[in-house]
Amino acid sequence: MSLIKSISGIRGTIGGKPGDGLSPLDIVKFTAAYATFIRRTSSNGSNVIVVGRDARLSGEMVDSLVSATLTAMGFDVVNIGLASTPTTEIAVTGEGACGGIILTASHNPLQWNALKLLNDRGEFLNDAQGREVLRIADENDFEFVEVTALGKVFRNETYTRRHIEQVLALELVDREAIANANFTVAVDAVNSVGGVIIPQLLRALGVKNVIELNCDPSGKFAHTPEPIPQNLSQISELMADGRADVGFVVDPDVDRLAIVMENGEMFVEEYTLISIADYVLSKTPGATVSNLSSSRGLRDVTERHGCTYSAAAVGEVNVTTKMKEIGAVIGGEGNGGVIYPAAHYGRDALVGVALFLTLLAKSGKKVSELRKTFPAYEIAKNKMELTPEIDVDAILEAVKQHFKGEKITDIDGVKIDFADSWVHLRKSNTEPIIRIYSEAHTMAEADRLADSIKKIINSIIAK
Repeated sequence: MSLIKSISGIRGTIGGKPGDGLSPLDIVKFTAAYATFIRRTSSNGSNVIVVGRDARLSGEMVDSLVSATLTAMGFDVVNIGLASTPTTEIAVTGEGACGGIILTASHNPLQWNALKLLNDRGEFLNDAQGREVLRIADENDFEFVEVTALGKVFRNETYTRRHIEQVLALELVDREAIANANFTVAVDAVNSVGGVIIPQLLRALGVKNVIELNCDPSGKFAHTPEPIPQNLSQISELMADGRADVGFVVDPDVDRLAIVMENGEMFVEEYTLISIADYVLSKTPGATVSNLSSSRGLRDVTERHGCTYSAAAVGEVNVTTKMKEIGAVIGGEGNGGVIYPAAHYGRDALVGVALFLTLLAKSGKKVSELRKTFPAYEIAKNKMELTPEIDVDAILEAVKQHFKGEKITDIDGVKIDFADSWVHLRKSNTEPIIRIYSEAHTMAEADRLADSIKKIINSIIAK
């Protein structure tokens, strides 16, 4: 069993003893801690918290516990039912709520679930706020209300429609161009909420030919749910037969978007953001942001438009904070997470689908042809396992000194930028490992860079 407590929420495997997995007692404790934090800090005057969930098998059970706990803490609950993460974020502001909880373990397998915690802007809690929720939970620093102060649960399942309407209303989404292109689009939604909302969005955009794969929101995931190439053989084989112009794959909570080309090959998740940013910048020039472990391709595309790119620490809340700081027009993460402030400050696969289809329709190109117009990069993801007594921070500091002649960024681990490549080292907070992300123009070059870094780290350890 596993239970992971972090600033962005609480996730774990369902069942087990309290404290070992995400048991009912843990769900109640962390929900009560969050409610206490909201009660003490919210200033918008609302007494409403929004709850939405993905379709995983434990969803109804977790939903019942969370909603009941919130009412026991004196809050009214607007339960929006099966809903994507971005839909739930939109519902928080739509209801004028003081917070929201998304019940999803994102790309984790079906035995997992999680509580993702939002503020009154429908955005994830920051580091200090998340740590305060964890403190309240650890110290049982919460108290349930008396019977006359219990909250109530209200159902409102209109937000999927509202979310689609919001996407259609975006200035850079061209429904007419998409409809006229007469695309055939394949969708793999891993049998979660994307199977409801993505086909609805496509048809609202004027796509008449939609091929649905794993679009039954049963929570019985048809494959490992993370939308990475090794998990996407089914849609890849379908695309290779020439049956569709483009394929879209989303994770269980629909905040990440992977694209499959018409020939069955992966567009690659990193290029979801790169391609959409290229389109947005062509219409509305401005700054862009991604995290330090995302492809340099976004920087290249941004500078090609005469604009400025900035990097943020890993984590969606860090990216959105940097975007607000510099007034970025587009940003996100290399895992297929597109953040478009004209819609809202959250990763949103619906926005990604609509903007990409508009780009594709206006380009007149096949997806594979469009892919060739962007800078060519490959990212290798490795890790080094260390023994517990090794001081990882000291190793990272030594690596910085070794490369002191290069451009170094240390806001999140150590990133070294070379002329045609980069490497990013991050330590794990839960185990003695260093994660090593490296990017170059070919995978062989990226792997060689990672290997050279490992040798340097081993030499540092030997000393």
